[in-house]
Amino acid sequence: MTRTSLRTAALVIAAGAALTGLVLIWVARLSATRFLYVSELGADGEPTAVVFRWAMTLVAASAAITAVWAGSIRPGVRWMASVAPPVVLAVAAVSFGVASQVTCTRYCPIPYGPSFTWQDFTHTSFAVVGFAAGCFVMLQVAVDRAHRTLARFSIASAVAVGAIAATGGLLSLARFAVELGGVLELIATTIALLWLVGLAVLLARAPAREVIPDAEARGPVTDRRTTVTRRDIPPAVFD
Repeated sequence: MTRTSLRTAALVIAAGAALTGLVLIWVARLSATRFLYVSELGADGEPTAVVFRWAMTLVAASAAITAVWAGSIRPGVRWMASVAPPVVLAVAAVSFGVASQVTCTRYCPIPYGPSFTWQDFTHTSFAVVGFAAGCFVMLQVAVDRAHRTLARFSIASAVAVGAIAATGGLLSLARFAVELGGVLELIATTIALLWLVGLAVLLARAPAREVIPDAEARGPVTDRRTTVTRRDIPPAVFD
């Protein structure tokens, strides 16, 4: 198997894992007998906990596989390129992996008050880091001028996920319109996982020859070479 074939196969597997994880999250949510946040699907004692763990494990595996083959992504903004996109994706993968195994306690208490435990703190911290890393890598891809299709897809996803997740998070912290906040969280999660699926698929379909070189991505470069005027050299004179 050539490197190109291995890369394509790995990214197809990554896309399938992320899509399967998303489907499992929706299956768990629709089978719940009461209203639950996404993280609460995996809480101790919930009938959906096992399904949630498998879903998040698949998402973590998908992010890890995609990170291995995301080296061609190069953000066009200097400060965003300070950390390589594969590294950011790897951080997201590890964070979601930990959050999938260390789930929150019953009812997933908010991050303050006597019911909030170290288990809740661990789950919430890793979930937040994973989500933040995912949003950041979306922005990194969005400013990559070589992968044009990926960039357009990522900027739309990043704006949608950021706005929806922020609104849902504020509502949940304020304990206002709690069910609306939970729905917004589910929508943001869905968009983020569809982005991961799309990232893996588009990377798998983008052969190296379609990647625009850095010099071309930056735009035309003015030729500043000095034109050398040819001078006639007189014939050699022999004594």
